Amino acid sequence: MTRSETAIQLIDQINSEDPTKETWKGKAFPKELLYSHRMTKKLGEFVPDASEHLLIAARAQHIARWKIQRSEYPMDRTGYLTWREELKKMHAELAGQLLAEAGYDEAFIAKVKFLIRKKQLKTDFETQILEDVVCLVFLEYYLEDFVTKHDFEKIKDILKKTWAKMSEKAQKEALQINFSSQSLRIIQEALFDSND
Repeated sequence: MTRSETAIQLIDQINSEDPTKETWKGKAFPKELLYSHRMTKKLGEFVPDASEHLLIAARAQHIARWKIQRSEYPMDRTGYLTWREELKKMHAELAGQLLAEAGYDEAFIAKVKFLIRKKQLKTDFETQILEDVVCLVFLEYYLEDFVTKHDFEKIKDILKKTWAKMSEKAQKEALQINFSSQSLRIIQEALFDSND
């Protein structure tokens, strides 16, 4: 088994412990395990020649996410941002430990941790690719459910913020997703209403 295969296996072992289950095509999966596989699949479609450290960063993007609950932080914007930062730190540190276990050197581990922390978004090429894949996975697999749970204005706001994080290439890719008519209508209003 190669180092990368070992690393992926270790990441999957952790994510398979997620107590939250998500049903996909009639089968229940640990939520973050399913998410990590979707990240890998989407990265492979979006950037077929992605580097090894980017492949691993995508797989570890949400590693053990359930261990830090949103409810542990104030339910306001500041609380949300603090929670997100703590998650990124935890994901990066845990991924780093697993990569060391798999036999990677410090330089490689530092690259993966840098990507997971989303440093230099919009200026670092690979950080931007990872963010693009995160956004595409959200739009393809999670937007429909999100639409059913939130009000119209909140969805529009989230879509605008998501779109702003994406590269032009990812935006074009997103428009190829097979959205429901309801989601497509909201996307069109959110992205092409210039009065907001």
